[in-house]
Amino acid sequence: MKVYYEQDANLELLKSKKIAVLGFGSQGHAHSLNLKDSGMNVCVGLRTSSASWQKAEKAGLNVKTVADAVKWGEVIMILLPDQNQKAVYDAEVAPYLKSGDTLAFGHGFNIHYKQIVPPSNINIMMIAPKGPGHLVRRTYLEGSGVPCLIAVHQDPSGETKDLALAWAKGIGGARAGVIETNFKDETETDLFGEQAVLCGGSAQLIKAGFETLVDAGYPAELAYFECMHEMKLIVDLYYEGGLSRMNYSVSDTAEYGGMSRGPRLITNETKKEMKKILEEVQSGKFAKEWLEEYNSGASKFNQMRKENREHSIEVVGAKLRGMMSWLFKKNPKEEVGV
Repeated sequence: MKVYYEQDANLELLKSKKIAVLGFGSQGHAHSLNLKDSGMNVCVGLRTSSASWQKAEKAGLNVKTVADAVKWGEVIMILLPDQNQKAVYDAEVAPYLKSGDTLAFGHGFNIHYKQIVPPSNINIMMIAPKGPGHLVRRTYLEGSGVPCLIAVHQDPSGETKDLALAWAKGIGGARAGVIETNFKDETETDLFGEQAVLCGGSAQLIKAGFETLVDAGYPAELAYFECMHEMKLIVDLYYEGGLSRMNYSVSDTAEYGGMSRGPRLITNETKKEMKKILEEVQSGKFAKEWLEEYNSGASKFNQMRKENREHSIEVVGAKLRGMMSWLFKKNPKEEVGV
C-alpha cells in the first residue's frame, strides 16, 4: 500500500480549475474553506432558502445556487447527506454537467450503489477524510491534517487521480497521508465500521453496561462515569498507540480483567452477526433498506432517535456533563444541506 504526501501532489492542477462545493455542513464548510485558504477558486452551491447561505458568505466564500454552481464549476464536489444526493443530482446537477467536468464525492455510497450514474465523459473521484469536518478544518488551521482516502471511478481525462491528490493536499490531508482505494472498498468498510463497531456496536455496549449496573442497584451517576465518560480515555489510548498502548497504560488488574472477560462478551456468535451485517452492506440490502426508510418518511428512524434521546443514560449524562464546564457545549453535528 502506497501512502502519498504533500510532495506527491501538485496543487497547480487544481488552481487552474473552477471548484464548486455543494453543501456547507460539516464536510462542506471544511473542504471549501480549506481549499479557499490554499489558493483555490471556490464557490459553494446552496438552495436560496438555505440557512447556510449567509454563513458561507460571511466566511468570505462565493455562493451560488446549486444549478449555477454546477454550470460555473469544472470540479463539482457533492457533500450532501447520502439520502439526498440522488434527488439533487437528478434535478440540479446532471442537466448542467459539461463534458470533461469532474464529479467528486466525500463518500462512495451513491456511486457504488448506482444511485448516481454519471455519463462516461465525466471524471469521477472521491476524497474522503477519515475524520469529521470540524477536525478537517481545525487541523488544517493548526498546520496538520486529517488522513484521506482517494479513489477514481471514471477517468476519461487521464488526470483524475492527480486531481484527487491535489484536492487532498488542498484540504490538508496530504500532510497526514493519503491512501488510494476504490469506491467499493471505502463504502463497504465505512458502513460496516459504523454499524458494527463505531456507532452501533460501541453505543449498544455502553448502554448494556450502564443498564447492567443500574439494574444491580448501583447509582446511575457511577454507572455513567464507568461506562460512558471513561470510554473517551480508553479510545484516546487506542488512537495514540493501538491496543498495546491501552493495555500498557491501564492497571494490571484492568488489563487482565479485560483480556480474560472481553472474549466472553464478543463471542463467535457476535462475529457471526457481524458477518451478516457485512453481507447486508456488500449486497446492497442495507442501502436499499435505508433509502426506503428515508423516502417513506423515516418513521422507524425517528422512533429510534426518540428512544435514544430518552434513554436514562442520556438523562443522567446531560446532568453530569453540565457540571463539566470545559466540555464543548454546542452540538458539533452541523446540518448538511443545500
